Amino acid sequence: MGDVIIAGTAVGRVRTMRDDKGRNVTSAGPSKPVEITGLTEVPQAGDAFEAVEDERLARELASNRAAAIKEKQFAAYTKVTLDNLFTQMAQNDMKELTIVVKADVQGSAEAVKQSLEKISNDEVRVRVIHAGVGAISKSDVDLADASNSIIIGFNVRPDPVAKDAAAQTRVEMRMYRVIYDAINDVTDAMKGMLAPKFREVALGELQVRQVMHISSVGTVAGCRVTRGKITRDSKVRVVRDGIVITEDEIASLRRFKDDVKEVAEGYECGVTLNKFSDVKEGDVFEAFKMEEYRD
Repeated sequence: MGDVIIAGTAVGRVRTMRDDKGRNVTSAGPSKPVEITGLTEVPQAGDAFEAVEDERLARELASNRAAAIKEKQFAAYTKVTLDNLFTQMAQNDMKELTIVVKADVQGSAEAVKQSLEKISNDEVRVRVIHAGVGAISKSDVDLADASNSIIIGFNVRPDPVAKDAAAQTRVEMRMYRVIYDAINDVTDAMKGMLAPKFREVALGELQVRQVMHISSVGTVAGCRVTRGKITRDSKVRVVRDGIVITEDEIASLRRFKDDVKEVAEGYECGVTLNKFSDVKEGDVFEAFKMEEYRD
């Protein structure tokens, strides 16, 4: 009687103890069945219990065990993605797909929202819980995380903080430039037929520091590679204040006066795009390539 007991995540001081015949007892030896009161919660069957001397340490140990169990449960929890949507619908009796939409202008946000919600069928309802304008922010990721939603961006990109938060919370972000591509992907995912042949691989990011107009060459963007690298055969996405302006290919990539095949992080270079010339200081160039996707 009076001992501090810890069993799994339950902890407490023994207040009463009864044997198998309901009689009050003051102690129990090995293999003796007893019923006790005084624990903070009911332990799980099979939990080992221990009598300890320090109640403070016992409560700290119980708290650590509870945190470890929550972390394990969270790790086992699978966030919804378009790739696993059909499986989750089947395994978890999922009836609703919630989506956060961000677009470059309000008209596009509303068009994407309405188009996606029309996809709803008897098995699953598609519901856009938020449709906003501008770059994808951390608050968008937090909302998607809390509601187990995916984020669909139309002509926008996530800011760096949002990108890190999405990676940490495993929130899926899908970026599109054509509304019908988004509709087709969600529709195919609901049918279990989503099988993209190619995926985007990010190579690097560049900041436009200076814009030069050279008559014999055209518009040259003087850039600094702030992350990763850029290669001569990269595709380039031009992003201005989180909004995708265009996607293009590289016409020339130079270091000083020399043509080069790639430029690494921390170095400066001159970039000329094939078609787009309305580059402005402060624009961000996202260098990427497409590779064949295989499960």
